[in-house]
Amino acid sequence: MRTFKLLVVAVLFCSAPLAAQQQSVLSNGALEQIVSKVTSREKQEMAMIRQHSPLVETYIQKVRNAEDKTDWVPDGDHYFIGRADFSRGLDLKPLPMPGGESLPRSAASLVKLFDFGAEFLPSGFLQLVYLDNDGLDARNYNFEYVRREFLGEVRTLVFDVTPNKDARSGSFVGRIWVEDRDYTIVRFNGSYAGHKFSSRKFHFDSWRVNAGPDLWLPAFIYSEENLAATPFTGGPFYKAQTRLWGYDAGRSRQEEELSQVLIESASPVIDQAQKNNDLSPVEEQRAWNDQAANNTIDKLEQSGLIAPKGEIDKVLATVVNNLEVTNNIDIEPEIQCRVLMTSTIESFSVGHIIVLSRGLIDVLPDEPSLAAMLAKEMGYILTGRKKVDTRLAFFDRLQFSDQKIFQHFDFERQPEEDAAAAAKAADLLKNSPYKDQLASAEIFMAELQDRAREIPSLISPRVGDAGLLRVSVGAKSEEVESAKHIVALPLGGRIKMDPWDDHLVLLKAKSMGAVPDREKMPFEVTPFVIYLTRMETESPKTSEMSVPLQPGI
Repeated sequence: MRTFKLLVVAVLFCSAPLAAQQQSVLSNGALEQIVSKVTSREKQEMAMIRQHSPLVETYIQKVRNAEDKTDWVPDGDHYFIGRADFSRGLDLKPLPMPGGESLPRSAASLVKLFDFGAEFLPSGFLQLVYLDNDGLDARNYNFEYVRREFLGEVRTLVFDVTPNKDARSGSFVGRIWVEDRDYTIVRFNGSYAGHKFSSRKFHFDSWRVNAGPDLWLPAFIYSEENLAATPFTGGPFYKAQTRLWGYDAGRSRQEEELSQVLIESASPVIDQAQKNNDLSPVEEQRAWNDQAANNTIDKLEQSGLIAPKGEIDKVLATVVNNLEVTNNIDIEPEIQCRVLMTSTIESFSVGHIIVLSRGLIDVLPDEPSLAAMLAKEMGYILTGRKKVDTRLAFFDRLQFSDQKIFQHFDFERQPEEDAAAAAKAADLLKNSPYKDQLASAEIFMAELQDRAREIPSLISPRVGDAGLLRVSVGAKSEEVESAKHIVALPLGGRIKMDPWDDHLVLLKAKSMGAVPDREKMPFEVTPFVIYLTRMETESPKTSEMSVPLQPGI
């Protein structure tokens, strides 16, 4: 038996180099055929992309050497959100903030995408959805086959691509991953030689995701750039994430509703037990307030800024219910929760609807921290300090373009409103099931406060406010000390986004256990590593994945 085992091991070690050698070699004829399919498919992909106008968000985080010289820490940031019009090339229309801005918003908007000689142009980041803006022409590039590789569930062919002598300035140089069914480029990693948007080399890692047969969408782009190597500088001076979504915002759900045929009976069904259907004046006013609030959320959802209802809303609603039950709160209409799609850390409430941003949920370390954020918004609702803008109950007031949406919706609160809500939130938390677990929330808010100067754009809200910085949860000092290992997650630490229909699901990442301090990276930008899958149905469908929010990192 022992001889047999040794023989098997010997065969494996002898055959492995041969298998690797066979895998990394393609005949010239096979290579030419595959390259022809890849370049042809890329032209089709570019034509498909040009039919869409998704939302585009770019968050740029400058970094500097930490005091101990062992790591990099944030040192300023920039934020941009707008809607692309690919039919016009790289046309990108910003979603400007309101004209009459508060001091924090004004400070963020005055920070232009220009800093210390490095020019950050939103259109430059948008360019990264294409491998070559003029189309991938095999006559201008050299392709070298590397290997086969799985990206998630998708098997790909990997090629190294370099421009030849006939290629123009600004051509791509790097590596591409091609799915082996239709030969679509699903990932490309490298830079543009002499990129026209910048004199610097522009290094990036661009991912496309599958939303249906023959439908691969640019969705996630990570970029990292280095300073020129000198005795005093070196390493990355900025890291950036670009997300694209809203390709089909609102449309597929509307079409699905219209496709459902409902047959009503000839005579209405009347419940004899419900004869008193008239509303009191108080109930009528509540209904009018609800209509204004629902109109607001519907408009934001149609624009791709509010995620469709999903599993994350249910997680938030469960935490709200825990706070209500333990505080004997019975409120009508019931409090609902929704998610703002942006990376900015903010929250707001309209009527009885609480909205937390994706960025805020992304970085929260655990459920008690989430409870603290929700308790603050419940404080606004229960104190009644913030009234609903009932002008929005009239539908004609919502007939404006997406480019003006932030100028029409402003949910920032005044200091006196914030103070009353914070006091109410503290009362809710004292009686909640989270009352002995709030140390992580205390540390989270302290860390966010400490980072305010380093990440001002991230904590400058678009429509809500950052009043969460002033929540007092009253954690005991010994609890805070024992929970210092829990700070905050990096951006993207909780939520995965579907760029086609905007559905959000919680990540199913394996638990990391104890994480060294240098790997915690609170509020920081990290690279994307996407688990690619295929949608086998004829139309894009939504993932059904969901997991409960787990404590800790």
